[in-house]
Amino acid sequence: MRPSLLNPLFASVAALPGIAEKSARLYSKLVGRDDGARVVDLLFHLPSGAVDRRHQVKLRDVAPDSFVTVAVHVDSHRPAPPNRPRAPYLVYASDDTGTLTITYFSARRDQIERLLPVGSRRYVSGTVKFYDGMLQMVHPERVVDPAAFDKMALVDPIYPLTEGLTQNMVRRAIVAALGLVPPLPEWLDSAHLSRAGWPDFAGALARLHRPPDPVDMAPEGIAWSRLAYDELLASQLALALVRAHLRRPARQRGAHTRSLAAPSPLAGEGRGAGSGDYGSAAHSLATPTPQGRGDKPALLARLRAALPFTLTASQEAAIADIGRDLAKPERMLRLLQGDVGAGKTVVALFACTMAIAAGSQAALMAPTEILARQHLKTIAPLAEAAGIKVAILTGRERGRERAALLTGLAQGETDLLVGTHALYSDDVAFADLALAVIDEQHRFGVHQRLALARKGAAVDLLVMTATPIPRTLVLTYFGDMDISELRDKPPGREPIDTRTIPLDRLDEVIAAIGRAVRDGRRVYWVCPLVEDSENTDLAAAEARYAELVARFGHAVDLVHGRQRSADKDAAMARFAAGETRILIATTVIEVGVDVPEATVMVIEHAERFGLAQLHQLRGRIGRGQNASVRSTCILLYRPPLTETARARLRIMRETEDGFRIAEEDLRLRGEGDVLGTRQSGLPGFRIAQPAIHRDLMAAARDDAALVLARDPALASERGEALRVLLYLFERDEAVRLIGAG
Repeated sequence: MRPSLLNPLFASVAALPGIAEKSARLYSKLVGRDDGARVVDLLFHLPSGAVDRRHQVKLRDVAPDSFVTVAVHVDSHRPAPPNRPRAPYLVYASDDTGTLTITYFSARRDQIERLLPVGSRRYVSGTVKFYDGMLQMVHPERVVDPAAFDKMALVDPIYPLTEGLTQNMVRRAIVAALGLVPPLPEWLDSAHLSRAGWPDFAGALARLHRPPDPVDMAPEGIAWSRLAYDELLASQLALALVRAHLRRPARQRGAHTRSLAAPSPLAGEGRGAGSGDYGSAAHSLATPTPQGRGDKPALLARLRAALPFTLTASQEAAIADIGRDLAKPERMLRLLQGDVGAGKTVVALFACTMAIAAGSQAALMAPTEILARQHLKTIAPLAEAAGIKVAILTGRERGRERAALLTGLAQGETDLLVGTHALYSDDVAFADLALAVIDEQHRFGVHQRLALARKGAAVDLLVMTATPIPRTLVLTYFGDMDISELRDKPPGREPIDTRTIPLDRLDEVIAAIGRAVRDGRRVYWVCPLVEDSENTDLAAAEARYAELVARFGHAVDLVHGRQRSADKDAAMARFAAGETRILIATTVIEVGVDVPEATVMVIEHAERFGLAQLHQLRGRIGRGQNASVRSTCILLYRPPLTETARARLRIMRETEDGFRIAEEDLRLRGEGDVLGTRQSGLPGFRIAQPAIHRDLMAAARDDAALVLARDPALASERGEALRVLLYLFERDEAVRLIGAG
């Protein structure tokens, strides 16, 4: 239960004065909460800049397109003519160095005359521009007389806005929200607080939202740093609690489990799941599992013999890491991250095989049905050769088929279950789940991880990502895990020829695609949208599909996220079989889709994609073993490019190293976009900025570890305060894990 002293902060913004139901919806949009904005969301909506009215400039010194405060004399008014109601209302003003036109649209004359009476002196604040050779300010942000100016705050924060809200509306709401901040216990160590010179939590919020000086609003300043550390500490404490919970010693697995004495041929260790040791010498190899698996080395040997390729050095190292983890008495919690095409699925299959050889079951969960079925396609022939029974469970399996599948799973007839979110549905019961593998894990939150882990008595956890994650963010988001990296690609993979071409050469690209198709090659053509929108000039997949069908006929097919799963799978199957040669697609093909014969990738409006996404899309080609055919990636862009877009395309030409690309993506875009947290359930940081607060991350991690070493139940005075911190930053799940079995 959230502490009652925090209730005012988690009340709806509609409780604040002046915010009606319609306005509350606008604030929900502003802070990105579909279920309604709360007071705390406003408090954490930090300024992006400030208006400094302490120094007024003369009109002759005003730079166009800048935000200024000027003191002017109101000279005259020119209302809109009666027969032209949409014409602007103009107020002419001046100082001793120049003139200014103050412009209003759809304004009432009496209001303007009261606000700016002729002959008066006024201070006006707003953005100035040149129009018809004249300096103009449209709808000033502030207009005040000298007496009011002397009393007002001379530094005003500037906030990110959404349509329908003004700066003054947001400022008033946040000032009201500041008044609801209750006295909170201090959760930071007093010595640390003193050394850093930080204010308390409420003082830091006040300093950011009502700054005495614009410098007080800097992300590296004491106020922002205090709040960033609070958020980082809550995150690291939550990760540490999840880690402690998931790493508790493995308990008795289940009725099927038998211990196997032989060590893993890869890791030098084994584990009998029943005793929490996949290799206890106290048991005999002669004792088979109930499924008749035989001994563990034989099962792993059959899997290795079925491989049509040689494992890379980093695959071997990752499998060895996993084998050592499984040999330990506490549960495994490991992140496997690898570059595009590095072979994570095969590593995951070896991990699953270790669990299955011990008489237990394994599960592999993917975020989309396409990716789940792609995993099944990779795994099924290898599993069959090794004697492992595999099934798939997605939203498509229904009725009798689903019921039969679940019955077999509960009775232990299925060794490995591949699927989507459906795996942690309430009616899914395993006979003895020992290992859960979660792919593209950044699309799942802690809740989903725990939900799948709870399907067994003591489930080991392997999470994977095909998007290499910068080291800074690994520490921040995945500090509860050990890390394995797949940095080398399978032998025989040739470099991809990456080219950037402007869209005005589209006809040349289409002609080149035609030649490639005649040569028997297969082509992906990626568009960012499914259909045309009035608000964007991006090419739509459906429009491009229609154009290319007119040119190449039945050789062209279409796949996008709005199709039914069966239709998507059918389109992918036709492309994989060579029945079609050009696949128009949205980013639904970003991860997991594996057609080795595809050798050309066209990405339209590449300047609108993030680096990691471009790298993932490019990774769909160059997967074949035919060294005589070099794959080509064409990045179509519309000039002029921004500096950031130019940098992205340059990096794509320079390197195929996903780990370097991840670091560059963080530098160019920021942590939320890199991890996709703005489109997923993973909570991104609202205050902390990894690129700026890097040192605070390490300090917060150490602080959290020290706290839990001394006070694992958070029962001390500081521990109780830290519970408040966890609730404040909505790490409720971590609080519930304290003392949980």
